[in-house]
Amino acid sequence: MATAANLPSPPPCDAAPPPRPRPRNLADLFWSFTWLALQGFGGVLAVVQRELVEKKRWMTNEEFVEEWAVAQIMPGPNVVNLSIMIGDRYFGLRGALAALAGMLTFPLILVLALAVIYAEFASHPAVAGALRGMGAVAAGLIAGVGIKLFASIKNHPLGRPLCVVFTALTIMAMVVLRWPLWWTLPVIGGAACLLTWRKLAP
Repeated sequence: MATAANLPSPPPCDAAPPPRPRPRNLADLFWSFTWLALQGFGGVLAVVQRELVEKKRWMTNEEFVEEWAVAQIMPGPNVVNLSIMIGDRYFGLRGALAALAGMLTFPLILVLALAVIYAEFASHPAVAGALRGMGAVAAGLIAGVGIKLFASIKNHPLGRPLCVVFTALTIMAMVVLRWPLWWTLPVIGGAACLLTWRKLAP
């Protein structure tokens, strides 16, 4: 007959969840953003989402949408702003500088080399056609990521129908009315922020 001492103890009810993935050190941060930047030809949004959310799992889709929105309204390139925010989150100022260095160092060298090559062959019809084809691919990448991230608004305080309305208004402002970004963000983005704040306010 099994005694109480021999019985397996039940698992604790309040067991802590496994630790969330995060960069191991500054070198990991630097090389991760270097690799991310070197992949970002034409469709950097798709690369950033895949690397940070799906592969490394440093962020959830919801966090990515929120922080990308913040990075977009700040001056400077969106992905550079995002890299600084993530580096600062994990390692403070040193992390922000390491992530920024990863985003800029090797891509800068590569872009300078490509600029010299492009200057030689820019007038060639095949080069111009290849670049137009790459533009179509970049548009497809951005559209695909937009559809993928749309699922993250299901828990938004405004609800999915109103989020769809704001999405449609933004597309209309940019594509049909041709509003510049510095008009679209304050007007439509500001209205969305105000409605969300009123929804969450006690």
